[in-house]
Amino acid sequence: MGNDWIDAEGFRANVGIILANSDNKLLLGGRVGAKGWQFPQGGMIEGEEPIDAMFRELHEEVGLTKDDVEVLSVTNDWLRYRLPDRYVRKNSSPVCIGQKQRWFMLRLKAGDEAVRFDRCDKPEFDRIRWVDFWRPVNEVIYFKRRVYARALYELGPAVHPDGLPPRPRWWPRRWRSVFDKDLAAAGLESRP
Repeated sequence: MGNDWIDAEGFRANVGIILANSDNKLLLGGRVGAKGWQFPQGGMIEGEEPIDAMFRELHEEVGLTKDDVEVLSVTNDWLRYRLPDRYVRKNSSPVCIGQKQRWFMLRLKAGDEAVRFDRCDKPEFDRIRWVDFWRPVNEVIYFKRRVYARALYELGPAVHPDGLPPRPRWWPRRWRSVFDKDLAAAGLESRP
Protein backbone atom coordinates (compact mmCIF):
# COMPACT_ATOMS: atom_id res chain seq x y z
CA MET A 1 0.00 0.00 0.00
CA GLY A 2 3.08 2.22 -0.22
CA ASN A 3 2.05 4.50 -3.11
CA ASP A 4 -1.70 4.03 -2.75
CA TRP A 5 -3.90 7.07 -2.58
CA ILE A 6 -6.01 6.92 0.58
CA ASP A 7 -8.19 9.97 1.20
CA ALA A 8 -8.80 11.76 4.49
CA GLU A 9 -11.89 9.61 5.15
CA GLY A 10 -9.88 6.38 4.78
CA PHE A 11 -11.07 5.34 1.33
CA ARG A 12 -8.46 3.99 -1.10
CA ALA A 13 -8.80 5.39 -4.63
CA ASN A 14 -9.29 2.58 -7.09
CA VAL A 15 -10.45 1.82 -10.62
CA GLY A 16 -12.80 -0.98 -11.64
CA ILE A 17 -12.95 -2.45 -15.13
CA ILE A 18 -15.97 -4.07 -16.78
CA LEU A 19 -14.83 -5.64 -20.03
CA ALA A 20 -17.45 -6.79 -22.54
CA ASN A 21 -16.79 -8.99 -25.55
CA SER A 22 -18.62 -8.85 -28.88
CA ASP A 23 -21.41 -11.05 -27.44
CA ASN A 24 -21.88 -8.64 -24.49
CA LYS A 25 -20.53 -11.24 -22.07
CA LEU A 26 -18.46 -9.78 -19.22
CA LEU A 27 -14.99 -10.87 -18.17
CA LEU A 28 -14.49 -12.19 -14.65
CA GLY A 29 -11.03 -13.02 -13.38
CA GLY A 30 -10.38 -15.92 -11.03
CA ARG A 31 -8.09 -14.91 -8.19
CA VAL A 32 -4.77 -16.75 -7.92
CA GLY A 33 -4.94 -19.50 -5.32
CA ALA A 34 -8.55 -18.73 -4.38
CA LYS A 35 -12.10 -19.55 -5.39
CA GLY A 36 -13.17 -15.93 -5.85
CA TRP A 37 -14.11 -14.22 -9.10
CA GLN A 38 -14.13 -10.49 -9.73
CA PHE A 39 -13.77 -7.76 -12.30
CA PRO A 40 -10.24 -6.45 -12.83
CA GLN A 41 -9.60 -3.56 -10.46
CA GLY A 42 -6.72 -1.89 -8.68
CA GLY A 43 -5.50 1.00 -6.65
CA MET A 44 -4.55 4.39 -7.98
CA ILE A 45 -1.22 5.99 -7.27
CA GLU A 46 -1.53 9.43 -5.70
CA GLY A 47 -1.80 12.03 -8.48
CA GLU A 48 -2.65 9.43 -11.15
CA GLU A 49 -5.65 10.11 -13.38
CA PRO A 50 -8.37 7.44 -13.30
CA ILE A 51 -8.06 6.71 -17.05
CA ASP A 52 -4.30 6.19 -16.69
CA ALA A 53 -4.77 3.94 -13.66
CA MET A 54 -7.37 1.95 -15.57
CA PHE A 55 -5.04 1.29 -18.51
CA ARG A 56 -2.18 0.41 -16.15
CA GLU A 57 -4.36 -2.05 -14.22
CA LEU A 58 -5.85 -3.48 -17.43
CA HIS A 59 -2.34 -4.30 -18.63
CA GLU A 60 -1.08 -5.62 -15.29
CA GLU A 61 -4.09 -7.80 -14.54
CA VAL A 62 -5.17 -9.16 -17.93
CA GLY A 63 -2.38 -8.13 -20.30
CA LEU A 64 -4.45 -5.82 -22.49
CA THR A 65 -3.38 -2.47 -23.94
CA LYS A 66 -5.22 0.64 -25.15
CA ASP A 67 -5.25 -0.82 -28.66
CA ASP A 68 -7.07 -3.96 -27.48
CA VAL A 69 -10.12 -2.15 -26.08
CA GLU A 70 -12.55 0.69 -26.65
CA VAL A 71 -13.61 2.84 -23.68
CA LEU A 72 -17.41 3.02 -23.79
CA SER A 73 -18.32 4.73 -20.52
CA VAL A 74 -17.15 5.75 -17.06
CA THR A 75 -19.09 6.31 -13.85
CA ASN A 76 -20.02 9.92 -13.12
CA ASP A 77 -18.55 9.81 -9.64
CA TRP A 78 -16.75 7.59 -7.16
CA LEU A 79 -18.64 4.47 -6.05
CA ARG A 80 -17.72 3.48 -2.49
CA TYR A 81 -17.79 0.43 -0.32
CA ARG A 82 -16.62 -0.14 3.23
CA LEU A 83 -14.54 -3.11 4.23
CA PRO A 84 -15.90 -5.37 6.96
CA ASP A 85 -13.93 -4.84 10.19
CA ARG A 86 -12.05 -8.13 9.83
CA TYR A 87 -10.49 -6.89 6.55
CA VAL A 88 -9.37 -3.48 7.86
CA ARG A 89 -5.63 -3.37 8.54
CA LYS A 90 -5.81 -1.32 11.72
CA ASN A 91 -2.02 -1.20 12.13
CA SER A 92 -1.40 0.43 8.74
CA SER A 93 -1.06 4.15 8.28
CA PRO A 94 -3.20 5.65 7.00
CA VAL A 95 -5.92 3.17 7.86
CA CYS A 96 -7.94 2.10 4.82
CA ILE A 97 -11.60 1.49 5.70
CA GLY A 98 -12.82 0.87 2.14
CA GLN A 99 -12.49 1.78 -1.49
CA LYS A 100 -13.78 4.56 -3.68
CA GLN A 101 -13.81 3.49 -7.29
CA ARG A 102 -14.20 4.97 -10.73
CA TRP A 103 -15.63 2.27 -12.98
CA PHE A 104 -15.01 1.91 -16.72
CA MET A 105 -17.01 -0.07 -19.29
CA LEU A 106 -14.77 -1.32 -22.09
CA ARG A 107 -15.35 -3.29 -25.27
CA LEU A 108 -12.73 -5.90 -26.18
CA LYS A 109 -11.56 -5.29 -29.76
CA ALA A 110 -8.82 -7.94 -29.70
CA GLY A 111 -9.40 -11.68 -29.57
CA ASP A 112 -9.64 -13.65 -26.33
CA GLU A 113 -6.04 -14.80 -26.85
CA ALA A 114 -4.87 -11.25 -26.03
CA VAL A 115 -5.85 -11.82 -22.39
CA ARG A 116 -2.66 -12.80 -20.53
CA PHE A 117 -1.54 -13.06 -16.93
CA ASP A 118 2.23 -12.73 -17.38
CA ARG A 119 2.43 -8.92 -17.67
CA CYS A 120 3.32 -8.32 -14.02
CA ASP A 121 5.50 -9.88 -11.32
CA LYS A 122 2.62 -11.04 -9.15
CA PRO A 123 -0.51 -11.86 -11.19
CA GLU A 124 -3.90 -11.19 -9.63
CA PHE A 125 -5.71 -13.77 -11.78
CA ASP A 126 -4.89 -17.22 -13.13
CA ARG A 127 -8.08 -17.80 -15.15
CA ILE A 128 -10.98 -15.94 -16.75
CA ARG A 129 -14.49 -16.68 -17.88
CA TRP A 130 -17.10 -14.75 -19.84
CA VAL A 131 -20.45 -14.48 -18.05
CA ASP A 132 -23.93 -13.05 -18.50
CA PHE A 133 -24.47 -9.41 -17.56
CA TRP A 134 -25.76 -9.78 -13.96
CA ARG A 135 -23.70 -12.86 -12.98
CA PRO A 136 -20.78 -10.87 -11.46
CA VAL A 137 -23.07 -9.56 -8.69
CA ASN A 138 -23.45 -13.13 -7.47
CA GLU A 139 -19.82 -14.14 -7.98
CA VAL A 140 -18.07 -11.30 -6.17
CA ILE A 141 -17.38 -11.27 -2.43
CA TYR A 142 -20.47 -10.11 -0.53
CA PHE A 143 -19.28 -6.65 0.50
CA LYS A 144 -18.66 -5.58 -3.11
CA ARG A 145 -22.10 -6.63 -4.45
CA ARG A 146 -23.75 -3.24 -4.08
CA VAL A 147 -20.95 -1.46 -5.95
CA TYR A 148 -21.04 -4.07 -8.71
CA ALA A 149 -24.80 -3.68 -9.12
CA ARG A 150 -24.51 0.10 -9.16
CA ALA A 151 -21.66 0.07 -11.72
CA LEU A 152 -23.59 -2.32 -13.97
CA TYR A 153 -26.76 -0.19 -13.76
CA GLU A 154 -24.88 3.00 -14.54
CA LEU A 155 -22.60 1.68 -17.29
CA GLY A 156 -24.74 -1.10 -18.72
CA PRO A 157 -26.54 1.06 -21.28
CA ALA A 158 -23.20 1.41 -23.10
CA VAL A 159 -23.44 -2.27 -24.12
CA HIS A 160 -27.23 -2.62 -23.91
CA PRO A 161 -28.56 0.64 -25.40
CA ASP A 162 -32.07 -0.80 -25.86
CA GLY A 163 -32.37 -1.68 -22.18
CA LEU A 164 -30.54 -3.75 -19.62
CA PRO A 165 -31.23 -7.46 -19.35
CA PRO A 166 -33.86 -8.22 -16.69
CA ARG A 167 -32.54 -8.71 -13.20
CA PRO A 168 -32.17 -12.41 -12.41
CA ARG A 169 -35.06 -14.10 -10.66
CA TRP A 170 -32.53 -15.81 -8.38
CA TRP A 171 -31.56 -12.51 -6.77
CA PRO A 172 -32.88 -12.56 -3.20
CA ARG A 173 -35.58 -10.00 -2.40
CA ARG A 174 -33.26 -8.25 0.09
CA TRP A 175 -30.68 -7.67 -2.67
CA ARG A 176 -33.30 -6.09 -4.92
CA SER A 177 -34.51 -3.86 -2.09
CA VAL A 178 -31.02 -2.65 -1.17
CA PHE A 179 -29.99 -2.15 -4.82
CA ASP A 180 -33.19 -0.17 -5.51
CA LYS A 181 -32.48 2.10 -2.51
CA ASP A 182 -28.90 2.63 -3.73
CA LEU A 183 -30.14 3.55 -7.22
CA ALA A 184 -32.76 5.94 -5.86
CA ALA A 185 -30.13 7.66 -3.69
CA ALA A 186 -27.90 8.02 -6.76
CA GLY A 187 -30.73 9.42 -8.87
CA LEU A 188 -30.70 6.39 -11.18
CA GLU A 189 -33.89 4.75 -12.32
CA SER A 190 -34.41 1.18 -11.19
CA ARG A 191 -34.76 -1.21 -14.10
CA PRO A 192 -36.60 -4.55 -14.16
